[in-house]
Formats: sequence, C-alpha cells, structure tokens
Amino acid sequence: MESDAKSPFTEHLGELRDRLVRSFIAVGVGFAIAYAFKEKLFQILTSPLVTAMEANGNAKMIFTGLPEAFFTYLKVSLLAGIILATPVLFYQFWMFIAPGLYRTEKKYMLPVVILSLFFFVLGSSFGYFIVFPYGFQFFLGFATDTIQAMPSMKEYLSFASKMLLAFGFVFELPLVLTFMARMGLVTVPFLKKNRKYALLLFFVGAALITPPDVITQIMMALPLMVLYEISIIGARIFGRKPIGTPDETDETDEEKQTPTDD
Repeated sequence: MESDAKSPFTEHLGELRDRLVRSFIAVGVGFAIAYAFKEKLFQILTSPLVTAMEANGNAKMIFTGLPEAFFTYLKVSLLAGIILATPVLFYQFWMFIAPGLYRTEKKYMLPVVILSLFFFVLGSSFGYFIVFPYGFQFFLGFATDTIQAMPSMKEYLSFASKMLLAFGFVFELPLVLTFMARMGLVTVPFLKKNRKYALLLFFVGAALITPPDVITQIMMALPLMVLYEISIIGARIFGRKPIGTPDETDETDEEKQTPTDD
C-alpha cells in the first residue's frame, strides 16, 4: 500500500526529470549554434551602448582580465542558446502542468505556448529598442572632460542579460493572470479591486529590477500597467465561470487525462 501511495509522486518526479533533460538538451543545442556566431551576437547586444557612446565621443569597451573576453563570449552564446530554446522551454513547462487541467482547458496549451514566446520576445525587444538607448544615454551623461565611461565586457553582459530577461518575463503578466483566472485563483472583480495595489507593486518592482533612475523605472512600470489591463480582459474572456453554469458543471475530475509521453 505504501509503495502504491508513493507511485504517483514518483511518476511526477520522473516526468519532471524527463522534461528538465529535454530542456537542457535544447539549451545545449542552442548554445552550440550560437557559439558559431558569438562575435556577431555580442556586437548586436552591445549596439545600443556603442551608439550611445559614439554620441559622447567614446565607443570603446574594455576587458580587465585576460580570460574575460573568452568567458564573455561563452556567456553570450549561453544566453542566445536559452533564447533559441525558449519555444521548447515554454512547451515543456506548460506540458508539465497540463495534467492538472481539465480536458477543455488543454486545448489552449498550444496557443499559450505561442503567446508565451510572443510576450517574452515583445518584452525583451521593448527593453532592447526602447529602454536601453534612453537608459545608456542617461548614464553616459555623467561623463566629463576628466571622467570617461569605460564599461567592461563582463559588466555590460551581466547588466544587459538581466535587463532583457527581466523585461521578457514581466511581459508574461497577462498570460499568468489569465491562467490564474482560468484556474479560479483570481477573478475579474478581484483584479479590478486591487488595481491600485498592483500599480504600487509595479513601481516597486521596477525600482528593484531597473537601474536607479526614474525614467527607466517609469518605462518598465507603464507597460506593466497596460499589461495588467490586458490581463483583466483576458480573465473576463477565459476566466472560470461561476459555479452552476453549464461550462463548469459539465467538467468533472474524470475529464482530467493522465499525462502522456510526447
């Protein structure tokens, strides 16, 4: 009896292991592909900074340790590999939680994976094309005739990667809240009622994630406000219906399917 009770948990861990292995393989393949273009990728990544530095008469970056450039290229390749693997990563994540969904909810899995990728790319692109130019121009504005900005490769990569990933993940807000509404964890009235608290959290979160300047913080908080309103619309359309409606009463626990290998 004890072994039977443990078997569902063991199977759950086994599925988690398999999906993690597939995710690591996808990242590894993406890393191998990206490493062949590491110099070009780093040039693209540093383009907003180089453009801002050219306006200030200095467009050179440095590395302060002998192996720094090599390891920076490795990290750039890993970051690009993760980005290339994001369709697989999102797919594995959503399929892992799929067994806990109703049959009628599982038909949304493919659109959710596609939308997850779309919002992630949208957020990273917003950070790269909109936030980076203004943010870098602000920081370089502190340079004087006697003080010159000389950013290192390692420092820039650490800063840029954190910012791009942060913007990518925060733009997943509509999907997360819509999914929570579908699971019955939040409702449209709840989201509307707590709009002011969400606004406060957005500005606090933006202050923690972004550099310590007001412009960059606002540039992250404002899109979050828009995404929150989109989340309310998504929750209204796809949220769980009140108990007693045909859509909800027809769904029973027997409709849940056991996980299948893919």
